[in-house]
Amino acid sequence: MAHLLHIDSSAAPAGSVSREVAATFRTAWEQEHESGTVTHLDLALNPVPHLTSAGIAARAKTSADRSTEESAAAALQDRLVAQLRAADAYLFGVPMYNWTVPSTFKAWLDQIVIAGRTTVFGDEPETVKGRPATVIVSAGGGYGPGTPREGWDFATPYLEKVLTEALGLDVHTIQIELTMAHHSPAMAALRDISDLNRTNAHADAEKLARVLAQEFKH
Repeated sequence: MAHLLHIDSSAAPAGSVSREVAATFRTAWEQEHESGTVTHLDLALNPVPHLTSAGIAARAKTSADRSTEESAAAALQDRLVAQLRAADAYLFGVPMYNWTVPSTFKAWLDQIVIAGRTTVFGDEPETVKGRPATVIVSAGGGYGPGTPREGWDFATPYLEKVLTEALGLDVHTIQIELTMAHHSPAMAALRDISDLNRTNAHADAEKLARVLAQEFKH
């Protein structure tokens, strides 16, 4: 029985493309893997605190040597790392905000990416290396080769680098661009492409979810 950790980081509770595509993945996953379980962490409703000096200091101290503030910070990290470790697969909905990831998702990463504990650079005891992670990245504009803002997408390469090379996850990225086409008159000519991008993303999410869920049945 596999356990899926589903994290949404869009600030919008409704109308979020990353949430919608992630929901398509989760629905297909649950249909294929009815005996599995899901933990949903909504970072808009329940944001993870940013990493503090107490949280950094706590990592280098034993529990007996920590201050009250450091102990509280360590307890938060322990809870989030345990949640990470408890999952067999991951689903991350991450919209692009100002050409990078939402601060809420970065805050979560800062709490759980811990050298000597969860990373893959040595003999870390709580590594999640090799586990599958599906990353839904949505962007209001277009950032591919030949576009006016080619190279402005700092969210996708960052996520793939950290999740793959720091945590060792088997990352599958689904990108949806031009999500603002129906909201921006200047992008009216791109609405058909935007619709196609969204349709393809939902189809890719459903297909990937079914494939990954099947793998946990064997």
